[in-house]
Amino acid sequence: MKKLINIRMDENILADLDHYGSVLERTRTYLIEKAVTAYFDTLDEMISDQRIDDVKSGRTKVMSLEEVAMKLKLADV
Repeated sequence: MKKLINIRMDENILADLDHYGSVLERTRTYLIEKAVTAYFDTLDEMISDQRIDDVKSGRTKVMSLEEVAMKLKLADV
């Protein structure tokens, strides 16, 4: 299900979207959806880097499988 949102964009970006949309016979919405979806991989990488930094700095504790099993009172792992 799609939901309507409002965003502000620089006029030059909109002009580029219109140009590409015209050439590709696609709407602005289609092009923006594709761009955002493609950017998710970059965002995932940024989050991964942040989590690695948190572990390295000690802000996040790493637990072994055995520690997790003991904490959750699971059978031998």
